[in-house]
Parts: sequence; C-alpha cells; structure tokens
Amino acid sequence: MKKSSISRRDFFGKAAAAGIVLPTIITGCSSQPRKVVAVPNFLDQAPDGAVLKAGVIGCGGRGTGAAINFLSAGPNLQVTALADTFKDRVDNCRERILQEKGQEVPAENCFVGFDAYQKVIDSGVDIVILATPPFFRPEHLAAAVQARKHIFSEKPVCVDPVGARSVMATAKKAEGLELSIVTGTQRRHQRDYVATWQQVQQGIIGELTGGNVWWNGGKLWHRDKNPDWTEMEWMIRDWVNWTWLSGDHIVEQHVHNLDVANWFTGKHPVKAVGMGSRLRRVTGDQYDNFSVDYTFENGTHIHSMCRQINGCANNVSERLQGTKGSTNCQNSILSLDGEEIWKYEYPLDKDQKPTNTVSVDPYVQEHIDLVTAIRTGKPFNELENTAISTMVAIMGRVSAYTGKETTYEEMMNSDLKLGPKVFVFGPVDIPKEVPIAGLPYVPQA
Repeated sequence: MKKSSISRRDFFGKAAAAGIVLPTIITGCSSQPRKVVAVPNFLDQAPDGAVLKAGVIGCGGRGTGAAINFLSAGPNLQVTALADTFKDRVDNCRERILQEKGQEVPAENCFVGFDAYQKVIDSGVDIVILATPPFFRPEHLAAAVQARKHIFSEKPVCVDPVGARSVMATAKKAEGLELSIVTGTQRRHQRDYVATWQQVQQGIIGELTGGNVWWNGGKLWHRDKNPDWTEMEWMIRDWVNWTWLSGDHIVEQHVHNLDVANWFTGKHPVKAVGMGSRLRRVTGDQYDNFSVDYTFENGTHIHSMCRQINGCANNVSERLQGTKGSTNCQNSILSLDGEEIWKYEYPLDKDQKPTNTVSVDPYVQEHIDLVTAIRTGKPFNELENTAISTMVAIMGRVSAYTGKETTYEEMMNSDLKLGPKVFVFGPVDIPKEVPIAGLPYVPQA
C-alpha cells in the first residue's frame, strides 16, 4: 500500500482526516500577514456509512466511557465484544452500554482473562478500544495492528522505554497498513485548543522561549487489599497506584500536559532534571508529587509540575511564553504587557451568552475524527506522537526517581522494562519499594 508522504510530526497533516481543511490567514497589528496555518474542519458527527463494529479491551471506567463516546460519534456504530481481566468489569460495561445506548453486547462475545484481548481482536470487529492499565498497551497495540484493526487507544501508551520503542515501531507499521489510530490525547481534538495552536503556529506570540505545564489535583482512588484477592488481582484493581501498571501519575495523567507542550513547540525535550516524593499515598509504590525541569535542544526550558494530594491548590493547565506574548494554550493569548490580543469565541447559549465550552465534547470528538478517517479513507495516526510524549513523561519520572539528569537519548537506548515476567493470579515477583532519589534505582528483581 502507498504510504503517506505527510510528516508524522505535522499535526495539521494528521488532523486533516477530521474533515475538509480550510486554510486561514490572520493578520496581526501590522499590515504584514502571518504565515498560513490550516486547521481541520471538525465535524459534529461522523458521516454515515457501513456498520463499524468495535470491541472494548479494558472495561473499567475509562473503557466503558470510551465505548459510550464511540457510540455517540455517529450512525451505524456498534460495540460487539468486550474483554477484561475480571468478569465484574465486563458485566458492568455491558450493562451500561445497554442502559445508555440500547445496545446489547452478545454474551458469547464477552471474554475474561489475560488472553481475552486476543479473543476480542479475533471476534470480527473493525475497531478496538484499548483501555486496560497502560502496562498492557504495547502488546495490545501490536496485536491489533497485526490483525489490521483500527484503534482507539487511551493514553499513556506504555510505562517504560522498552514499551515506548515497541509502540513507535507499531505506529510505523500501522502507517504502512494505512490504519487509523487515535490515542486519547483529547486536547488535540478540542476545538479551542486547536484554534489556539493555530494562532501560535502563525506567530502571534513570536518564538517560544519557555513555559509551564501543570496537573496538580487531588488523590484519585485506591483499593484496599481484599483477603479474597491474590496479590496480582489486588495490584490490577489498584493499578493507578503501581508504577509497573500505570507508569506513575506523571506518565498516566500528566502526559496530557506534556503532550500539549510537544504539540505547540513541534519538538520534544532532550533532557530532564526532576524531583518528587511520596507524602500521603496509602497503597502502591509511586510518588504523589513531581517537579521536573525539561530542556529542549535549543536551550528552551519548560517546567512540569504534577501532584495528587488532597487539600492543596489545584491547577490543570499549560502556559507558554513567546517573544511577543504568551498563551494558556486553550483559549487566550496575551501581549507582553498582559493585554488580551486574541480569545477563542465559544458558541452562544439560548440567551446569546458564551457557553465557555466547545460545541462537541472532545471525548466524543476524537471518536468522530477516528470514524471519519475510516469512512473517508483518509488514515489518521497519532500513535507515534503519543509514544514520544509518553517517553518524555517516563524520562521525567526516571530523573525524579534517581535524582539524576536523564536524557531522551538514554531512554531511547534503555533496557528498562517494568512488570513481572509471568501473569498468574498469585504473588507478583517484582520489587515493591518506593524509589529514593540518590540511591540505585532497581525496578526489577
């Protein structure tokens, strides 16, 4: 098959699959126009077409939510198969799809166990929705692409450097097969973010000189160990608290903000110096706060901060500084003296007041874009970008865990692979100590 000649790093080229691209020229205060940067004409609903069948692999809250989002994306969409490690998760997902969308997933297409993912892939689906704990993502992505399935994959796409390189290779293989893959970095499908990105690319804030990205929020959740569970079952049910399953929250959650920095700059940082600690987390082996200084090849610094602790100041956002101004990356651009020189225009409500929300939920928009790409025959593949952003997050985590400067090149050559070698419901044979900066980091036995 013919490969696309469009650069994988070019967001516009990838986003074109969402609809007809409309070029725009916007002039600044001077009479000279800024460069032309086009954005996709986002559709409110995917076009009609033959029935597309999806299978969900990972039926927890996010997987179930993604299934509902997919079914909301357009006509003739079905969820026909489900898989999870645990039967109760499959049953809950199946019930919600029936209640909220009126579709019943056949019982014979509901699979349980560590090999259930392959049974979904082999069940006759066109699309797989991957929402297991991120540790399993590289294997599931490779299997889905091998079977020539289109994919919606939640972020992050791995938890360690070995996994990241596997996903990068899978992304290139998927391009050769002209498969479409959307990866849960919904800000790239959120209309206000995309419009702000367009303005920045057209030069409204000049050359980027630095910035900050934050995901400071409260505790997510944890599962106390149940005496009826084996250690393996407990860890998987408590997955957001274990590094081998989630990558730690700098990878699992903060990757969103790091991805925005990569997207807006068109680059990724080449090294990181980080620190973090564990103050209040009650299960697992992760930190609950990180602070990382990322450096780009041209010497630009972007500071990253993320925290999951209740009772603290919260902030989930991004800010980038340029030679002519700054932006919050979502909906506003300021001049150097703090004057707002551009603002995203949100749709109006029935009283003709701005709604302050985009017209289509980005969690649905990303599925609209995926289905549109499939039905229009314009492949859309953002997997490599997300693998790079995930590797950047891993680089920051490793630096914080070790207390050492860590480079992207080191990560690309690292043999670090997390997790056990054997998957059975019993003891999990991996170290479970919390890393201490300045001491040797030994994540494997």
